[in-house]
Amino acid sequence: MHPHTFLCVDAHTCGNPVRVVAGGAPVLPNVPMGEKRQIFVAEHDWVRRSLMFEPRGHDAMSGSILYPSSREDCELGVLFIEVSGCLPMCGHGTIGTVTVALEQGFVVPRVEGRLSLEVPAGKVEVEYRRNGRFVDEVRLYNIPSYLHAADVRVEVPGLGPLTVDVSYGGNFYAIVEPQPGWGGLDAMTSADILTWSPRVREAVQRAVAPVHPEDPRIQGLSHVLWADRPKHPEAHARNAVFYGDKGIDRSPCGTGTSARMAQRVAKGLLRVGEDFVHESIIGTLFHGRVEAAAEVGGRPAIRPSIGGWARVIGHNTILVDERDPLAFGFQLT
Repeated sequence: MHPHTFLCVDAHTCGNPVRVVAGGAPVLPNVPMGEKRQIFVAEHDWVRRSLMFEPRGHDAMSGSILYPSSREDCELGVLFIEVSGCLPMCGHGTIGTVTVALEQGFVVPRVEGRLSLEVPAGKVEVEYRRNGRFVDEVRLYNIPSYLHAADVRVEVPGLGPLTVDVSYGGNFYAIVEPQPGWGGLDAMTSADILTWSPRVREAVQRAVAPVHPEDPRIQGLSHVLWADRPKHPEAHARNAVFYGDKGIDRSPCGTGTSARMAQRVAKGLLRVGEDFVHESIIGTLFHGRVEAAAEVGGRPAIRPSIGGWARVIGHNTILVDERDPLAFGFQLT
């Protein structure tokens, strides 16, 4: 039996990995990406585990798989994979995937400077800026984002009572801001983030159990966003995002930035047309903007955009050999 071969281009977006699978992925029916996601999860999740988990990946690994779009108005279909699962949307993943696809010639835009992507969460418009054969910046116009639940009080073992907001920017986020029970990011180590985040996520999931009002396939609190004041002189806020079992986003997080902007608009702290520069845990920046007002299932929402950069770091031919006892990946608990 021959090993299964995946042709990948590895990149990072503002510090967070993006492994783009350009060859070797399972062939899926010509159905919308939301349905492709369900089929992939049910029948081919070994691909995600093999490429994201150790020994080929790590606890913060993230990536995407390129597919033809089922929509005539999109040039490319994208399925997002990471250690935590197969996501409806991924902001840093979109920036990295578009950079890779353009620089490596995997997609030909109909109009230079613009791309339309079909992702499981819907249609995402993208603008990009080239510099010769390289892409300097990608700006994605994300799906409508909204504040799902405000001022949710939960009891977190070891931390005590916390008040959080639950916001949606392509994934559901528990947003934790400095308060008596939590002193902010400067009082928190990476080990603390890994310890407290699963407890916060579990408590908020029990309290809210969010379901997208227009697409019930998108449900469940998957991410925790620890929010704080910025350190970078250009930034408006700083954050650290937890996902999966032990993942901390090194980038400012695209869907998290979208969720954060939706939360701030709903609370009167940000307005349509204003910019929002978000700083990551390592000091890199996403340049967000509230593009327009929107609506999600009758709820007030926004149309956010996110600008950022990515860099290709290597070409990777990955083999998955069924003779290997660890062929389909593992994680340390």
